[in-house]
Amino acid sequence: MAMTLRLSTEEDRALVLLASAWGCSKQEAAKRAVVISAGRLLDDAAVAQLARDTIPGRAALQARIRRARPHEAE
Repeated sequence: MAMTLRLSTEEDRALVLLASAWGCSKQEAAKRAVVISAGRLLDDAAVAQLARDTIPGRAALQARIRRARPHEAE
C-alpha cells in the first residue's frame, strides 16, 4: 500500500542516519524501523504479561510505583 510520509527536518535526518547505517534506501529504512518497533512493543508486552502472571505481588508493586511517581505535565 502506498502512502506519503511527512517528516520534520530532524526526523528526516534521523531516517537518513538509519538508512546510512543499514546501507539501504530511506524507504527501506522506514519500513524496517516500523517492523522493529512493532516487534519490540509486542515483545515488551509479552514480557510484561509473563511478569504479571508469574511474579507474586507484581501488580501491587506496579500500582505503588505509579502512585509514587510525580504526575507528568500533559
